[in-house]
Amino acid sequence: MKSVRVVVRGRVQGVGFRWFVRDAADAQGVTGWVRNLRDGSVEAELHGSDAAVQAVLDAMAAGPIGSRVDGVDVTAAAAQPGAGFSIRST
Repeated sequence: MKSVRVVVRGRVQGVGFRWFVRDAADAQGVTGWVRNLRDGSVEAELHGSDAAVQAVLDAMAAGPIGSRVDGVDVTAAAAQPGAGFSIRST
């Protein structure tokens, strides 16, 4: 089981980035959440198998059409039991 916190910088708000991440996480069976931050970046917490989390990270690095990813910071996070993936408000 892998748990990470991710902050994505660039043009990642107003382009459907959170929904894109939720869809990628759901497709991989990854749990956690995603939200916009006030500085214009997007933060997420991902929990799942190493391969599944990596697949979501790869998707986040590419981003949806209309986005521009300038940087992705990944740090370890404490494992959080839970089900599903949610979009949180700022």
